[in-house]
Amino acid sequence: MSLRLLSANLRFGKAEPEAFAELVRATRAEVVAVQELGPAQADALGRLLPHGHLEPRRDALGMGIALARPARLARIPLGWRDAHAALLDPAQWPSLAVPLEVLNLHLRNPLVPSWRRARRAQLRGMLAHLDASPARPRVLVGDLNATPLWPAYRRLAARLDDLALRHAARGGRRPARTWPRGPLRLRALRIDHCLARGCEVLDASVHELPGSDHCALFVELAVRGPGGRV
Repeated sequence: MSLRLLSANLRFGKAEPEAFAELVRATRAEVVAVQELGPAQADALGRLLPHGHLEPRRDALGMGIALARPARLARIPLGWRDAHAALLDPAQWPSLAVPLEVLNLHLRNPLVPSWRRARRAQLRGMLAHLDASPARPRVLVGDLNATPLWPAYRRLAARLDDLALRHAARGGRRPARTWPRGPLRLRALRIDHCLARGCEVLDASVHELPGSDHCALFVELAVRGPGGRV
């Protein structure tokens, strides 16, 4: 059995709400992590996935995780733009063999010099959280504002597997880029990621998201149980 996740940066709430809702329906996502969430997208998403916690805003700070079933929710303090967390228990999520932590992370853009200190603090806080329970099965998704060449990605990927990369490698391909969404689907960078521990990737794909400058990242995965069984 599998778990279906979707991560999307909604561009200050400018993504088209109904197009976003249709993408959630089409992928049959059970977990949706959103960054730059606005009120209209939060309303559309909440009608489809009634659990979790959404904090819409009209700036870059709107975030949340929407869920098909109940989970234990938390925030990971990062000093600026905290990460959101959901602990999925097999009692409510029968597709899981063991509990799974889902983390939604949006790192600050490193290209503005005055923002780099906040970004470094975010990264330190997330690494400390990961290192406090390194064996825990978990999935970290979100807009990391980092390609695989950037130090932030490399430090996170040293602890977690890049599921989109792993899935693409099976077919002898490179993972699809996610930003910027533009004419003719010409995208320069892969900055939206799904990193995990204790999981096997079954599918991964990138989807157009009208109104946003990002594409959404969809991943279907299976969580390993005791002894590494899926």
